[in-house]
Amino acid sequence: MKIIILVAYGIILFLIGIYSYLKIKTPFDYFLAGKKTGIWQISGSLLATILGGSAILGTIGLAESQSWASAWYILAASIGLFGLLPIVRKVYSKGKFTLPELIGQYYGESARKVTSLIIPVAWLGIVVAQIIAGAQILVSFFGLDYTMGVFLTGIIFIVYTYIGGQVSIMKTDLFQAFFILAGVILTAIMIPADQLPLLPVFADYFPFNVHFSPFDLFILILTFSSTFMVGPDIYSRVFCAKDSKTAFRSVLIVALILIPFAFVLSYVGMYAATFHQGVQNSSALVNLADVYLPEWASGLLVAALISAVLSTASTTLLTTSMILSELFHKDINNQKSFKQTKLFLIAVGVLSMLISLKVTSIVSSLLLALSFYSGAFIIPMIAALFNLPYNKRFSIAAMLSGGILALSGKLMMTFNHLETGQYVLISGFILNAFFLFIPFGRKNEIG
Repeated sequence: MKIIILVAYGIILFLIGIYSYLKIKTPFDYFLAGKKTGIWQISGSLLATILGGSAILGTIGLAESQSWASAWYILAASIGLFGLLPIVRKVYSKGKFTLPELIGQYYGESARKVTSLIIPVAWLGIVVAQIIAGAQILVSFFGLDYTMGVFLTGIIFIVYTYIGGQVSIMKTDLFQAFFILAGVILTAIMIPADQLPLLPVFADYFPFNVHFSPFDLFILILTFSSTFMVGPDIYSRVFCAKDSKTAFRSVLIVALILIPFAFVLSYVGMYAATFHQGVQNSSALVNLADVYLPEWASGLLVAALISAVLSTASTTLLTTSMILSELFHKDINNQKSFKQTKLFLIAVGVLSMLISLKVTSIVSSLLLALSFYSGAFIIPMIAALFNLPYNKRFSIAAMLSGGILALSGKLMMTFNHLETGQYVLISGFILNAFFLFIPFGRKNEIG
C-alpha cells in the first residue's frame, strides 16, 4: 500500500511538472509564476515551504529532550510571520524577484552584490538539510543505503525544480501542504495512546523546562523567527501573489495554522521518542508508524514527509539560484539570466548532495545556516522596512560582521561551548546594529 500511494503521488507530481513546463512562456513565468497566484496557493506554498522535512523531523528529534517545549520550533516560525504582517504590503510593493534586489533599493548596488553572494552560501545549509531529511526518510521506510538516499533525493528535486520552476512549485505546494497536514494529524489521531507510556504533563514542560529555558527561546526568536519576518524563501512566496491583499491574508492564515500544528507535531514526536529512544528521528517515526498505524496511513505519512522535503528543497534551490544569477544581472527578467539560473540550480543541487554525504545532522545544518543569515540581514532589513534612520555607508560592514559573529557563536554552541557561544552570537547582532546606527556619516533618505 505504501508503494501504491507513493507511485500515485509521484505520477501526480510528474504530470503537474510537465503541465507547468508547457505553461512557461517567459522568464517571468519561471521565476514568479506570472505573479498571478491566489490566496490558497500562496498559503499552501508558504505552509509547505515552512514545514519542510527538516522542520518536521527536527521537531520530532527535539521532542525526546525538550518534550512539549519542542513545539517552540514551529511556534517560532509563526511568531516570525506575525512580525511580517505589518510590513508585508511594503515588501510586496517594493520587491520584484528576490531579497537582494530589495536590499539594493535601500543600501545600494554594492550591498546588493554582497547579499547575492552571502545568501546562497547561507542557504546552501537549508538545501543540505532537506537532502539529509529526504535521505533519512528513504533509508527508514525502504531500507536504502544513506548514500543512495542522498542521490535519489537530490536528483528528484533538482529535476522537478529545473523543469517547472515557480509554476510547478506553486501548483504542487497546495497539494503537498494537504499531505503534510493530513499525514501528521492522522498519525496523531491514530496513535493508540492507551497502549503507550503516558506523556509528560503539559504544564510541567511547557513553555519551559530544564532542557529549554527562556534564554533558549530568546536565541530561537533572534536567529530563527526573524528569518520568517525577513527571509528569501518567504519573500519569494510573497512576490508571487497577485496583489498585496493576497500576500497579507496568506501570511496571516499560515501563521494561525502553525500554532495548533506545532503541538500536534510535538505530540507525535514525544510518542516516537518514547517508543524508540536514541534512534534517528526519522527511524523513530517510521517504527511508530509501522507498528501502530494501518498500512494506508503509514503510506500517507511517507507521502507527507516526502512532500515536506520536496516543497522546501525546490523553493530554496530556485531562490538560491535566482540570487546567484543576480550577481551578474541586476534585472534577471531575460533569457540569459533564465539559462544561467538553471545552470546554478544544477550546480547548487549537486554541491548540496556532496555536503549531505558528510553532514548528517538536520537541525545543525539548518540552524548554522539561519544563524549566519539572521546575524547579517535581519537588522538591516528591519531598519529599512520600518523606516528607521540607518547609516548606509557602513551597511556592508554591518552585514558581514554580524553574520560572521553570529555563525561563530552558533558553531561554538554546536561544539559544547554553549554559554560563550550564545554571547558571541548575540554580539553579532549588537555589532551589526552598532555599524548600522552609528551617529556619524551620511544617513539614508527615509521613504
